[in-house]
Amino acid sequence: MAQSAGPGRTVILTVDDDPGVSRAVARDLRRRYGDGYRIVRAESGETALDTLRELKLRGDQVAAVLADYRMPRMNGIEFLEQAIDVYPSARRVLLTAYADTDAAIDAINLVDLDHYLLKPWDPPEEKLYPVLDDLLESWRAGSHRLVATTKVVGHRWSARSSQVREFLARNQVPYRWYSSDDPEGRRLLEAAGAAADRLPLVVAEDGTALAEPDDTELAGLVGLATTPEEDFYDLVVIGGGPAGLGAVVYGASEGLRTVLVERSATGGQAGQSSRIENYLGFPDGVSGAQLTDRARRQAARFGAEMLTAREVTGLEVNGAARTVHFSDGTSIAAHSVLLATGVSYRQLDAPGLAELTGRGVFYGSALTEAPSCQGHDVYVVGGANSAGQAAMYLSRGARSVTLLVRGPSLTASMSHYLIQQIDRTPNIHVRTGTVVASAHGTEHLERLELRDVKTGETETVDTQWVFVFIGAAPLTDWLEGTVTRDERGFIVAGPDLAVAGRPPEDWELDRPPYHLETSVPGVFVAGDARAESAKRVASAVGEGAMAVMLVHRYLEQS
Repeated sequence: MAQSAGPGRTVILTVDDDPGVSRAVARDLRRRYGDGYRIVRAESGETALDTLRELKLRGDQVAAVLADYRMPRMNGIEFLEQAIDVYPSARRVLLTAYADTDAAIDAINLVDLDHYLLKPWDPPEEKLYPVLDDLLESWRAGSHRLVATTKVVGHRWSARSSQVREFLARNQVPYRWYSSDDPEGRRLLEAAGAAADRLPLVVAEDGTALAEPDDTELAGLVGLATTPEEDFYDLVVIGGGPAGLGAVVYGASEGLRTVLVERSATGGQAGQSSRIENYLGFPDGVSGAQLTDRARRQAARFGAEMLTAREVTGLEVNGAARTVHFSDGTSIAAHSVLLATGVSYRQLDAPGLAELTGRGVFYGSALTEAPSCQGHDVYVVGGANSAGQAAMYLSRGARSVTLLVRGPSLTASMSHYLIQQIDRTPNIHVRTGTVVASAHGTEHLERLELRDVKTGETETVDTQWVFVFIGAAPLTDWLEGTVTRDERGFIVAGPDLAVAGRPPEDWELDRPPYHLETSVPGVFVAGDARAESAKRVASAVGEGAMAVMLVHRYLEQS
């Protein structure tokens, strides 16, 4: 069924298979654009295509098409791909129930997607209308212009190309990928005057091109902030995972001059999760990308600064100031510092894996690489929630997903709801008591050798994809000699610093350390980097908020 408001005006078409949602979308569109545009709605991709063909035959113009991603028979990307042939200049918007990073990137590559919107968008005055206003204005100004987007040219099995794609995806930067072997990839290399052996090549929306950029250069190229606006702050937050994001939101909202420093991308390990189903307030689950994007926008609205691709190498006490040193020799100072550095995935120690990392062997990259795994046999190493979530996500397109678990079962380390989901997914297979003995391949991964931990027997399997989630190590080596850490490198704080019920010997204040305060007064820790932390998104966010309360207490008494 397709419905319209009468002939004679340029059309905005919306497609959603849920009648209630379809009517609600059309209602919001008519309220804002009904005077200048004819709003047409359809409840399937097939019906919408028929409507577009009819409009074309009548000579009507279509300014924008909004398509729901999760429609049966023909999803939103498939519909938009065909809609291009009918109205190539119409602005294209994908509607998603939650931020499917792979769906948005697929749409950018396949259908020149102009934007994607999260449903619901209450209030539309903030989340829907500003986006459509800009798109409609650009359509009116020059409806035949190509939509600018960042372009990446690289080799499919290049480790650095994979890192660049992951950096852009995790920082919510839309990009289009071109293989250096494809005609368009070669044309871009020629236009930029770049050599085929200097990959990846990244071309920004304004045409600026960089060959083999490092993360700092890449961040600057795509418009991410890398330089602090001030020299001194009330609070420096190091690390952009859930704990760090929670802290900058609360710190900035309460008037503290707050800056977040992140070496790669906000979100941390949680930001790479395809779906978090046990976070309070999201009964249908929430992707790590969506949660991260909302937190970033919330922090920015309160005035927090966020710096990307800045590696912290040292922390120094200078009287009442706490100085944070960067790898490029620069520094910033603050009254207080929050260490929310999180953890990194442990590397799997087996012959051949290090050489093939980024070329078939990946650590926490399931979201970025999933589109390339379509129809393949994939292996996931690990038995905790991150491994289970990756297996579920990859199973949507992979021919098979095999979960390799060292222990006898999943129950010791994986949530019950996730185990049930895995049991119900026919193309996921769980192999317990199994480890990776070695990896083999020339340009990329071709085979894995698996070993039974009880019998020692080995088996060789053919695969181009293995994703490793085998626990995490704290990113705290740069704090050696500055704050107290335990034998595994996690930061000790609060009551855990006490020796025989008293503060540590080098503690200089009359009071004991606050709950999340480290062995250095005014330096706090939150999230996974803290010794004995809960290692959960909700607890990390809570600790970030609690740390800000303690920062206020510290500043009042300083």
